[in-house]
Amino acid sequence: MSVSMDLREVVGSQVCGNGVCNTELLPAINDGHGGVIVEMKEHMDSQTFVIVLRASMLQWKQQGKKGVWIKLPIGLVHLVETTVKEGFRYHHAEPSYLMLVSWIPNTPNTIPANVTHRVRVGAIILNDKREVLTVQEKSGRFRGTGIWKIPTGVVDEGEDIFMGAIREVREETGVDTGFVEVLGFSQSHKTFFEKSDLFFLCMLRPLSFDIQKQELEIEAVQWMPFEEYAAQPFAQKHELFKYINELCLAKVDRDSAGFSPRPTLSMFSDQPSSLYLNNKDLDKSRSANNP
Repeated sequence: MSVSMDLREVVGSQVCGNGVCNTELLPAINDGHGGVIVEMKEHMDSQTFVIVLRASMLQWKQQGKKGVWIKLPIGLVHLVETTVKEGFRYHHAEPSYLMLVSWIPNTPNTIPANVTHRVRVGAIILNDKREVLTVQEKSGRFRGTGIWKIPTGVVDEGEDIFMGAIREVREETGVDTGFVEVLGFSQSHKTFFEKSDLFFLCMLRPLSFDIQKQELEIEAVQWMPFEEYAAQPFAQKHELFKYINELCLAKVDRDSAGFSPRPTLSMFSDQPSSLYLNNKDLDKSRSANNP
């Protein structure tokens, strides 16, 4: 069956002369992977939308398109039910929109899943007295336990790991810091609405020392002797916290190498990013190769 015949069946009386259908198609751009992205902006009633969507899907199928993404802003939420009934499924949602997706060809679906991880940071900050900056939290699993822990938090969208660590420390404690290195990272699963978690342990140096704790989330803040912090029963009991303490001592006492950010540019984006690497050993290797 020709495209025009298919469209006649879908839109009925909206076929114009010579068997050519003039039905307006949904505005779409190519997604770079053989599919299209539709970003709905103008108001459209459900009855009109389903006609245009069906015509568009036939056109894209004829063109050999694969995945079809439809971005619906909150103002067009009335089109969600119609889109789902036409075979689309939810992919992800943000505060201002819902993204739905459909796979056209009779081949394995290669549409990537929604974001699988969130990124968290923890910050170790030691002063010249070998005291570590610690907090007690008002919320979460540590609330009311009396446990002193290092400042932690979630990296914001578009924020580098090292900037997230600096920000979290400033927000929770009022202390300004400079980034030193990533000492290590861990990966855990099924931690936040079935998503996985990447946790980066960072070493920072203090640039200020006066404490101004965040009232909303933090119960208390103090500079605590590292030995006292590490001797807490909780820190002795849990293996992850033991490793955190060992990594801290390895850095302070033996100057072990961690991972520092170096600005880079990617072929996939015009936005600057950071490559975290062992600067110390890389510089040694460069010196050896270029005497």
